[in-house]
Amino acid sequence: MSQTAPRLLLVTGLSGAGKSTALRTLEDGGWEVVDNLPLSLLDRLLDAPAAPAGGEDRPLALGIDTRTRGFDPQAIVRRIAERRARGDAADILFLDCTGAVLVRRFSETRRRHPLAPDRPATDGIARERALLEPLRRAADHLIDTSDTTSNDLQRLMRARFAPPDGGATLTLLSFSYARGVPREADLVFDMRFLRNPHWDPALRPRTGCDPAVAAYIAEDPLYSESLERIVGLLLLLLPRYAAEGKSYVTIAFGCTGGKHRSVHSAEHVAQRLRATGFSPTILHRDLAAQASGGRRKEDADAATRASGD
Repeated sequence: MSQTAPRLLLVTGLSGAGKSTALRTLEDGGWEVVDNLPLSLLDRLLDAPAAPAGGEDRPLALGIDTRTRGFDPQAIVRRIAERRARGDAADILFLDCTGAVLVRRFSETRRRHPLAPDRPATDGIARERALLEPLRRAADHLIDTSDTTSNDLQRLMRARFAPPDGGATLTLLSFSYARGVPREADLVFDMRFLRNPHWDPALRPRTGCDPAVAAYIAEDPLYSESLERIVGLLLLLLPRYAAEGKSYVTIAFGCTGGKHRSVHSAEHVAQRLRATGFSPTILHRDLAAQASGGRRKEDADAATRASGD
């Protein structure tokens, strides 16, 4: 693969075989996606800079089928071969399917075949299969979707074409139960079983980011084992979330006031996850609310005084 050009994947295949699903999955996985670009503009797109100065250099997926203006399968194969000869990585993905399944899909969706708007779908399928044969022969990747659901195809696409740095965007969030559980949370851990620094007057004004507060919480007999099990559970589940194509995963840690135990737990778990290769973002929802002052801070202080933490 060229060091300056992004990876290029040409996505093509029979109408109804799953091209739209494949392109959506690539786009969700971080690819730049262009569908049905007129072939007269193809060279201009491919010769354009991969990314603006300082911008993100993303792999590029091009959707092409018989509806593409100026469709010429032989010309497309030649252009892909030319790019490979220059040292650029350029692959062709062909999505195939049996005629009987395609007929059923067109019937179920009540769509007309694009090459047979006034004739049976079988006529359009046969004509399209013949037109696409040069691309099928040249394909580097062939996926037959005859026995594949939409979800199965998405998993196949993620397994084959996930960018090297792909995966879910991971956020660790601390929060106060007095203000409610975050709606965006995928997993919630209630940390109110741990020692509460609120009851120590010297620690009460501080936060879970303070070493003295962290040491106080860590003296709880259940601290080490409970945090170890939480980290182990996340290491088990996070790869599965990524495999299922989940774009965002939010792990929330709650305590009464969102200031001590939840904050420390989020920071501690984030540090452990970073050591294993994850790159989590940390957000302390109710520390930010308290720091903003005004009525929100007064409400948070009142809830803290009433229930601790």
